[in-house]
Parts: sequence; C-alpha cells; structure tokens
Amino acid sequence: MQTLPSHFDGKRFRNLNPRRNRYGALLRWLLSRQPGTWRPWIDVQPGLPPLRSSERLRITFVNHATFLLQLDGLNILTDPIWSERASPVSWAGPRRRRPPGIRLQDLPPIDLVLVSHDHYDHMDIPTLRWLACEHHPTIYTGLNNARLLARHRICNVVELDWWQEAAARSDMWITAVPAQHFSGRTPLQTDKTLWCGFVVQTDDSTVYFAGDTGAGPHIGQIARRFPEIDLAILPIGAFRPEWFMGEVHMSPREAVDAHLALRAHATVASHFGTFCLADDGQDEAVEVLRDTLSHTDLRGTEFFALDFGEGRDLPARAASIVGPERMAL
Repeated sequence: MQTLPSHFDGKRFRNLNPRRNRYGALLRWLLSRQPGTWRPWIDVQPGLPPLRSSERLRITFVNHATFLLQLDGLNILTDPIWSERASPVSWAGPRRRRPPGIRLQDLPPIDLVLVSHDHYDHMDIPTLRWLACEHHPTIYTGLNNARLLARHRICNVVELDWWQEAAARSDMWITAVPAQHFSGRTPLQTDKTLWCGFVVQTDDSTVYFAGDTGAGPHIGQIARRFPEIDLAILPIGAFRPEWFMGEVHMSPREAVDAHLALRAHATVASHFGTFCLADDGQDEAVEVLRDTLSHTDLRGTEFFALDFGEGRDLPARAASIVGPERMAL
C-alpha cells in the first residue's frame, strides 16, 4: 500500500502551518475592505527582447510572478501570464493594470516552465497553451495539476511532490519545495492540487523560486537543504490586510526576513504591480520594501526589485557579492 505524504489526507493537501482563515474570514474582509490606490492603466512600452540564451545566471522581470531565468544555455519561465485578466472568463475578474514587460512574441526559445500552483494569476491556460504550441517546453508543477493541463492539450508535464527532484538535464536538477498557500480554481476544488516553490540547481548556480507563499517553517527547511542559494525570487505583494492575507502571502518585511533566513546571495521581489488582488496599493509593496531595506543590515547580500522588462546578470558563485549591501529599487 502506498503511503500518503504527511501533507495530503487522500483528498486535500495541507500546509505545514494549517490555515485558520476560511470563508468567514473572507466575508469579514470583503465587508471591511480599504483598498489602496491603483491606476486604471499604465501605458508603457515593453522592454527590449531578451537575449536568446545566456551561459551566466540572468533574470528578466516580465510581470507579477513571471520571470525569464537564463542559465547554462537554458531558458526557464516562472508562472507565465500574458492574459488580460487573471480569471476563467475574459469579461470579469482581476484585470492587468499594465502590459507585460516583455512581449510574448519576443521570448527566446523556452525550454522549461515552472508553475507553482493552479490559481489563475499563476497558471494561465491561454499563455501555457501558446507556449506549448510554439516552444514545446517541459512544464514542472505540483501533484494533481497535469490532468487540468491535459484537458487543454498542454502536455509534457512533470508533477512533483514537495522535496521530489527531477533531472531537467544531466547537469540541472529541479526540486519542488513547500510553500504556505492553497490551491483551487473554484471553491469546490480547494486544496485538491499541490502548491509549491521550486529550486533549480546546476553545478554553478542555485535558484529558489518561491511561487506564491506566506511566511512559515518551510523557509528554514529550504535554507537547511540548500545552503548556497545564489538567487531567490520572493513575493512581496497582495499582503494587506495582513491579518487575513498573511497566511498565504508574504509582506515585504517578511520577505526581507526570509531573504536573511535563506542566506541568499541575492533576492528579487515578485508578485506586485500587475493585478489588484488585495488591499495594498499598486506601489505600496515596493515602497514598504524600500523602507524596510533602509533599516536592515543585509549582511553583504542584495535584495532588489526589477522594473518591468528589466534584465540583470547575477554574479557567479565564485564571485559572490561582497562589501556593503546594495539596494536597487
């Protein structure tokens, strides 16, 4: 008889720290919302087309939790979304407030895609279907997600449990790691698929993509399993009100604490400025991050937010960041 993982009861997955806020708390929030300011639309030109490949570790911010990671000649997308709305329908649901920082047609050949969970702002079926048709990447995601993707003719999917590792190439390994979140594209599907982050390792680099997560004991577990993280991608947005959102979304201050706990050489901020999903304003997450960093000793490391469409090379492990901390916001 197959032994079930401790975070699965046979029907639903669960967090290391069980969630307390359910539908009653959701109703309380909806009835007492104090949303921050979001501009109806920011009309900006996309960034320049990215490099076709890079042997170095390079990261480009597209929008929300979508990044282009380039390392050792491979191109990896995280939680890709180019759709107008993070929604099951085209006429309702959270609408993007600015265009993606990189045009979909300007992407280099995509080899791998990491999908952290099935929420519409992270598992965007139209984008994934386009990528599957045009680029034929291997898609890595948590348990029980392949069935949904297959219904939309999105194949070549590798499902992973927490701490399960897969070889993307003979010299590249992808490990699914825990996150503090939840799943479900409808209320009836809550927690029936697994949410996760990912660690991508090569001989020269280790990258941690947290996906969508609140703070929790998984951060310490990941730090112990992966003591040399060159780059972490941590969410900072959709954090207010913290009494409600804190179970599933990091605040900027918690992201800085996580960066220090992970001992990452560099961390880039994600999950802000594209979709209005909570009560923090469009610029608030980055502003709070900037204020937090101004009062924090980063111990010779770096935490920064990229502009939409901006790319940056990261130093090789042998030339890790030294000297006073740098803040690029």
